[in-house]
Amino acid sequence: MGDNGHVAHVTIVGGGPGGYEAALVASRLGADVTLVERDGIGGATVLTDCVPSKTLIATSDLLTDVAGASELGVEVPSSVRADLAAVDARVLDLALKQSEDIALRLDACGVTTIDGTARIEGEGAVVVTTADGGTQRIETDAILLAVGAHPRVSPDAQPDGERILTWKQVYALQELPEHMIVVGSGVTGAEFASAYNGLGARVTLVSSRDRVLPGEDVDAANVIEDVFTRRGMTVMGNSRMASVTRTDAGVLVTLTDGRTVEGSHCLLALGSIPNTDRLGLEDAGVIIDDGGFIKVDRVSRTSARGIYAAGDCTGVLMLASVAAQQGRIAMSHLLGDAVHPLDLGKVSSNVFTSPEIATVGMSQKQVEESDLQIDVQMLPLASNARAKMQGVHDGFVKIFCRRGMGVVVGGVVVGPKASELVHALSLAVSASLTVDQVADAFTVYPSMSGSVAEAARRLHRTD
Repeated sequence: MGDNGHVAHVTIVGGGPGGYEAALVASRLGADVTLVERDGIGGATVLTDCVPSKTLIATSDLLTDVAGASELGVEVPSSVRADLAAVDARVLDLALKQSEDIALRLDACGVTTIDGTARIEGEGAVVVTTADGGTQRIETDAILLAVGAHPRVSPDAQPDGERILTWKQVYALQELPEHMIVVGSGVTGAEFASAYNGLGARVTLVSSRDRVLPGEDVDAANVIEDVFTRRGMTVMGNSRMASVTRTDAGVLVTLTDGRTVEGSHCLLALGSIPNTDRLGLEDAGVIIDDGGFIKVDRVSRTSARGIYAAGDCTGVLMLASVAAQQGRIAMSHLLGDAVHPLDLGKVSSNVFTSPEIATVGMSQKQVEESDLQIDVQMLPLASNARAKMQGVHDGFVKIFCRRGMGVVVGGVVVGPKASELVHALSLAVSASLTVDQVADAFTVYPSMSGSVAEAARRLHRTD
């Protein structure tokens, strides 16, 4: 509610986590909300990216567990395999149902949704080209841009949706690739390489860097690369892709040093480009950086009055959780609710490889570059009783804390369901708990979480 009883009207462009979470907050705070989405409620996160990929990975993880069942005394037929057509059908069906659930929730909160493409036009106005070809002008008090990003491709590696694929196109596959070549060893590339390896495909991972997951904790990345190679994946380090072309039998990936790799399919995981073209940003006074990302502050404001931005189009941290938080913060700031500016030092994230890598707070690299005195404790999961029972050999818990004070400032968990296990460390970082407080909290015996408490216990100082 604005001054003099005026009901604020908020227009949100983009229906992904940054957009729909913002819409829910704005509605709860009494605003009149219009949400414009061109591809479907939930955006790429729900329809073509995070939800589908993690659903695919769930099947891969199950098969990975089955492959290790003999260690637990279970005899499994050697013919256990995934029906990729059925898997991908489930993936897309689940994504659509998730989209429908979000749409129903928005509708129940009184949010008006428009199927179309929006452009800022003049101060306080958005013009929407609707799906039926018409136009609609919306006069609004504020705008939130949550337009997301799309897969980066190369002129020398053009996806065709059949053999050369982006991560949005893989769900059309009806049969498991005989040999999937994944180009790019960042989070997306590593996740899909792990998934298809678990599903039973031969996988080659082409990395331009000297190791996989160059942006992640070094110890964690080394564990993942070791697991990849042990499970039969070919990891090609320091190998930069020059081109990808179709052949009679599949694809040919040519590297910059002249080497070639032949496979049945190629998945391009080359990063993302923000969807900021043709939005009218320049005329609206919204500053973008050289990569096309919208510059925002910690409460999601852009350089233009009354215009906020959230999610992948800002390039802050390309995580659905961060997008959602940016959107919520934007609406709280706009509509006068209590605001806690975005604190990147408390963000938790996860790489959905098998095993997973979960991180929160300060990283090993930040610790090494910091002037702060930080104590580090790393405890292998192999020493954990529950891990032994479940046949888990790979992974660890690592905790960073301030020397003397013992305050937890960061952590890394590598292991099955690390995305769940890291929450204890996330709470510790968020609430500035000490390692003694973490250690004093009871954990179930036996449990993987016991390793979190034990690592914290080993950081106790008596001097």
